[in-house]
Amino acid sequence: MPESPGPVDVSPTPPVRRVLTDSIDRRLARALSNDGRSTLRSLAELTGLSVSAVQARVRRLESDGAIRGYTALLDPEALGLPLAALIAITPLDPAQPDDAPEALAGLSEIEACHSVAGDDAYVLFVRVATPTALEQLIREIRKRANVSTRTTVVLQTFFEHRSVPPET
Repeated sequence: MPESPGPVDVSPTPPVRRVLTDSIDRRLARALSNDGRSTLRSLAELTGLSVSAVQARVRRLESDGAIRGYTALLDPEALGLPLAALIAITPLDPAQPDDAPEALAGLSEIEACHSVAGDDAYVLFVRVATPTALEQLIREIRKRANVSTRTTVVLQTFFEHRSVPPET
């Protein structure tokens, strides 16, 4: 069986200490972003480096935080979660503590929580099974975080997960 870079613990995320300016590191990052199961041998062939040199570079990218982890991308519809939505939230009382991310962290339907500029404080990306489940989730978000909400249902996603470094 071919060698692979192996799993990486993704929590907590270490701060990135350097920018990917080296063209070989960028190639490795791009290849692993496209296929996190790439073998060290295939990465060596791609870069012209030895397997041990590639392994050292991948480990350094992991320890520096440039590579935050490896994951399987699952089909939401296959998981029974075909309905995606963006929920913008705004505190009902601007004087209240800003603890919405902590208050909502336990809701597994929320895939992402983004702090944003503008009228809203945060935008949540959620996936649920049905419109009824979305309505229940919105109620729970309002209750837990003491916020008002504005929801946009996603009709179709053309692309996502694009944190791939540009080619140099």
